[in-house]
Amino acid sequence: MIYPIVAYGNPILKKEAEEITEGTELDELIKSMFATMDNANGVGLAAPQINQGVSLFVIDSSLMLDEEDEEVGIRRAFINPIILDEYGDDYSFEEGCLSIPEVRAEIMRPETLTIEYYDENWNLKEEEFSGMTARVIQHEYDHLEGILFVDYLKGLKKRLVKSKLIDVSKGKISTDYRMIYPLK
Repeated sequence: MIYPIVAYGNPILKKEAEEITEGTELDELIKSMFATMDNANGVGLAAPQINQGVSLFVIDSSLMLDEEDEEVGIRRAFINPIILDEYGDDYSFEEGCLSIPEVRAEIMRPETLTIEYYDENWNLKEEEFSGMTARVIQHEYDHLEGILFVDYLKGLKKRLVKSKLIDVSKGKISTDYRMIYPLK
């Protein structure tokens, strides 16, 4: 099933996601999240973005990499993730979001993280990720905390995207995927 994606302005995007009870059957939801992400040409999708207020996201960071990159991307689901540590040099990269189409901005994030999470079989994992994979994880993890990439913008940069954010919330944009608009 391909879900519509929740647009900027919907209150679910600003709420902290609820932990999922261990052992809950998630196979269909995870398959649907990957299908929704792929349909929208995304590299990550958090459950709140499909109007599900639970602590789950999926990513496919291989789509962010070029052939000459040394990093190997991953396609994986993260259930009840907790970022244990972020470290390394902060670096800037232009981010976008399926819930905020037509808006992109340079965001600073640490290059490496350690994360604890359950995989789709409820196996507890602790892993370290760097580069683009870490960035995609950080972006999707923020969704579970009720944080959007535009929340990192300050001053003039924030003012420059304000009218675009209003347009997104009112559905005055065009996407190749279905969306739910809060103010349409």
